[in-house]
This record gives sequence, structure tokens and C-alpha cells, in this order.
Amino acid sequence: MSSAAAPVPAPTRPSAGVAALSLPSRLVASFSGTVGLTVKIVLLGLANALAAWAAVVLADKHRWPALGALVAATLAIDVVYLARRRTVPLKFLVPGTIFLLAFQVAPILYTVDVAFTNYSTGHILTKGEAIQGVLGNSLAAPANGQTYAMAPARDDHGKLVLVLVADNGGTFVGTQDGLKPVPRGSVKVTPDGAIASAPPGYKLVKGNELFSLDRQLGAYTVPTHGSSAIRPEGLDTAVDLAPTLRYDSKRDAFVRIDNPAKVYRDNGRGSFAAANGDELEPGWRTGVGFRNFSSLIHNPLVRAPFLRVFAWTFAFAALTVLFSFALGLFLAITLDKRGMRFQRLYRSALVIPYAVPGALSLLVWAGLLNDDFGVVNRLLHVHVAWLFGANWAKVSVILVSLWLTFPYFFLVSMGALQSIPTELVEAARVDGGGRWQVFRRVTLPLLLVAVAPLLIASFAFNFNNFNSIYLLTGGGPASNDQSIAGATDILISYTYKLSFATGKGGNYALAAAVSILIFFIVAGISAVSFWRSKSLENLR
Repeated sequence: MSSAAAPVPAPTRPSAGVAALSLPSRLVASFSGTVGLTVKIVLLGLANALAAWAAVVLADKHRWPALGALVAATLAIDVVYLARRRTVPLKFLVPGTIFLLAFQVAPILYTVDVAFTNYSTGHILTKGEAIQGVLGNSLAAPANGQTYAMAPARDDHGKLVLVLVADNGGTFVGTQDGLKPVPRGSVKVTPDGAIASAPPGYKLVKGNELFSLDRQLGAYTVPTHGSSAIRPEGLDTAVDLAPTLRYDSKRDAFVRIDNPAKVYRDNGRGSFAAANGDELEPGWRTGVGFRNFSSLIHNPLVRAPFLRVFAWTFAFAALTVLFSFALGLFLAITLDKRGMRFQRLYRSALVIPYAVPGALSLLVWAGLLNDDFGVVNRLLHVHVAWLFGANWAKVSVILVSLWLTFPYFFLVSMGALQSIPTELVEAARVDGGGRWQVFRRVTLPLLLVAVAPLLIASFAFNFNNFNSIYLLTGGGPASNDQSIAGATDILISYTYKLSFATGKGGNYALAAAVSILIFFIVAGISAVSFWRSKSLENLR
């Protein structure tokens, strides 16, 4: 008895979903073999070319430790990606490690390094560059100095030069390499003394380009003899300048030429200073140890605003978290009732402030709270300096932060409330507990188990909430102690002002020191809070 062969099912085509899921695998497979090797070699070639360029720069600046680290890292990357099997895990680890070093470790190390220097406006150069800068700044017009009619011009190569006509009638072309005499007839001068034409081979700068040369002309000098030079004064005049200081390399000091007894020596803090404390500018960047940190303790001009700002920062962060959590929890409990009409509509409306970008909301609130034309004062028929009175500005900052933050805690509390077993609440009510007792003894402790870490994270965020301060009040209004720290400045906005608006312009080193303190303050508070919140875990 013979049996018929079972029919072979026809092959089926994979569904669209399966094909879509296999697309990443197919893309990965397409880069294997010769194609993958070619892409790998090209990318490694680009990386090595970039490393070679960086090596030349580092060698030119004599940064030998950095150069050694660069060479070692480049060779290690080449070995990892050219090997076949043993280094497969490292191939995935290397990119993340590079980004971690570039965007986390390097900025932290740089901040720490800056905090122990005097890096600030007037102290950003090397010592050699500062010496040349002091010599340039010491140039002054001597009693018998020559005055020149001047006109900026460009040579055949487009380089900026100065066409000069001296008081005695001499005509010259001045470059940053020196002074070159030209025939008198090659330069035409108008009756009022202005230069009307340039010598052959040069073209006068005119029109809008002329007025864009202010900064370039301010730093332009034409060396003449010794350390003397010619410097532009405006757009149509130049004067002879002679040095008033002489640098003595043996003593590493500057000496006044007209008064050799006055000497400016290296004060060990990045400046040449006289015995009476007068400092020459510019200075240079150098290490100062813990000077920036000690100034926060011993310098009253720094200590007083720092302590005031720190107290307000702590109050701002704590009050914002407290009020936002309280309001969010209250609304969550209110709307956590079955059978409530329009419940979804209410919940959606309460989330709107959280959906709008925070920066946009802050700018809108800055306009609404304006004391002259703001909508808030007009609706309330009052004249309150919401943003320009010290106390009202603090109230405004907290209220606006409450507006921005409470939807977050509303969502968190809503989810946490729904995770609490109803049996526990019902058992507490059966035992005779009232609403407040049930909330305080059952609901709140169980709620804090889930919400406590988020409260700590929110406190850390608001401790460094730069946008809420800077975009709303700019840290203002101005304080009574005449410091750069305003009434609503928190530590992070105070640090920003230290970086760009203190002393001679910016004290980056002191700002870096404050940044380090902010890190330890936030880390300490967070660590203590997490340690204390562990007691809530026993409620599980």
C-alpha cells in the first residue's frame, strides 16, 4: 500500500513588521566584510590625522605630558579597532569613554585647575606675553615727539598699512615691521591737512571699511628706533611714542626710565607691582593655591555677598520644592476620586504649564509682572514692584517657580497615590482613623517612599536653577551692599556674574572656586537626604 507524499508548503514572504525589525540587522550586515574594513580604515585615518595635527600643536607649546597621552591614546584606539576578536567589547566601550572624558572629566578637571589660579580679566596671558603687553602700554608721547597726518591703506597683498605725512613734510608708509620713506610727491595732501591719495602700490581705505578698523588701529604700532613706535590716534592722526618703562631681565622687574628708583617687581600673584602696591597691566596667569577659597572666608567684600546669596539659594530651593509638592499633592488627592465629572479635562489643564517650554514661560511672566505695563498689576488695580523690589522680587521668583514645577509633582503624586493599596486605607478607616490621621499615618509615609528621591533631585535642580533667576529678574534688583550679587541671585547666577562682571571685567578663577563649593554643597545635602530617606524603606 503506497502513501502519497505530503505536500511541501509554499514559502511565505515575511510580513512588513518582520522586515522592518530586520532592517537594523541588514544595515549592520551591509557594513561587514570589505565595506566595513574600508569604512573603518577611513575613520581611523581621519582620527589619526586629527591626532597628528593636535600633536604638532602640543609639541609647539611644549606640552609634553599631554602629547604623550595623545600618542598613547591614539595607538590604543588603532589597536582596538584593527584587532579582530579579542577587543570586541572595547570597540563598544571606547566611544562612550571618549565622550565621558571630553564632556565630563575634562571640564571638571579644567574647572578645578582654574580655581587654583588667578585667571581673570587682566590675567589671561603668559608671563612673556604680559611683559610685551606692559612694554606696549608704557609707550607715551615724548615732549619733542612728531605728529603725523595719517590715512589707513592696503598694499597689493591686502595688508593694512599707514600712509603718514610728518609735520616737517616727510612722507612715509608705516607697517608693523617698520617705517618706509616714500617720495613726497607720491602723497597728496588737501589744504586742511588730510591725505587725499596713497603712493603707487597702495590704496586708501574709505567708506564703511574705514570705520570698521577702530579696534585694529587701536592695537596697530609702527616700530621706529629702539622701543619707540608710531601709533594711530583716531582715524586721521598718528603720534610718535617712546617707552616710559624698561624691563630688566636680570632682576625680572620693570624700571621707570624717568625715575630709576621706582621699580615694579613680580609680586608672586601674576603682576609687576611697585612697593606702594601699584600694579602694571596686563598681568599673567599663575597659580595662587587656595587664595580664591580663602577669600570667600577672609575677604569681607566676597564673604558677605556669598553668605547672603547662599542663604537665599537654600531658601529658594527648599520653598520651591515644598510649595510645589504640597500643591501638586493637594491637586492629585482632589482629582483622585472616581466618578468626578470632567476629571480628564482638569488633569490635562493642570499639565499645561509643564508642557510649555520653561524659558518661554519665564519671559512671559517677566512681562506679566512688569510694574508699569504688566497685566497682573492692571487686573489687580495695584502698583506692586514685582520684579524691582527686593522682597517682592523674591516672592515673584518663588511663585513663578511654583507655576513651573507643581505639574511635575501633580503627575508624580497621582501615580504614587494610585500605587498605594486601597486595603491599607480601608483598614485604617475601619480602625477609626479620620481623614487627616489616615493621610498622615498611612498615605503620606507610603507616598514618600516613592517621592522622596524625586524631592531630593528637585531640590538639587532648583539649587542650580539658573533660568528661573536670570530670565525673570536677572538676579536683581541691586543689593544694598554694592556687590554684583543682586537680591534674587542664587549661587549659580552669582557665579555667572563673577565670571563676566566683576573687578576689571571677570574673575573666572573665583567663579570656578564657587562652582566647586556648589558641587560639594549640593552633593552633601543630597547624600544626607538620601541617607535619612532610607528609613522610609522600612514602610514597604
